[in-house]
Amino acid sequence: MHASKRGKSSSKKPFSLKLMRTVPEWVEMTADEVEKKVEGLANQGLSTSKMGIILRDSYSVPSVALVTGKKMTRILKEKKKGGMIPEDLQNLMEKALKLRKHIEEHKNDVHHMRVLQLTESKIRRLVKYYRREKVLPEDWKYKPEVAEVILRK
Repeated sequence: MHASKRGKSSSKKPFSLKLMRTVPEWVEMTADEVEKKVEGLANQGLSTSKMGIILRDSYSVPSVALVTGKKMTRILKEKKKGGMIPEDLQNLMEKALKLRKHIEEHKNDVHHMRVLQLTESKIRRLVKYYRREKVLPEDWKYKPEVAEVILRK
């Protein structure tokens, strides 16, 4: 985003799963079982990405949306288990807090000051998107002091 990307290395689902419209026959769990498992993993305090990895690796569920017809965040909203802040925004806020603590200790570290500026820029851009999509309230604003309180919970 802020610098040219060198490669295209990233994790991608297998090609056949992208084209699938039906649940593969080797998936043993039903939609209700998957929803109960998602709710159980949410009770353990896991993030949606970690839940997806556990379901994929331990329970052979290639895609929650493919099996249940709903994305994991929608399942969590229906069960009233989802957090107020989306996971990607929460991860960026944690990164910004760690950078702030580092800069407090090392006041002359201009490289990390720049990284903090770029990270907070990404946070503001993401907040703007989530407000527009009505995931966050209209008056929600990123402030480092408030972020620290929110992430302590």
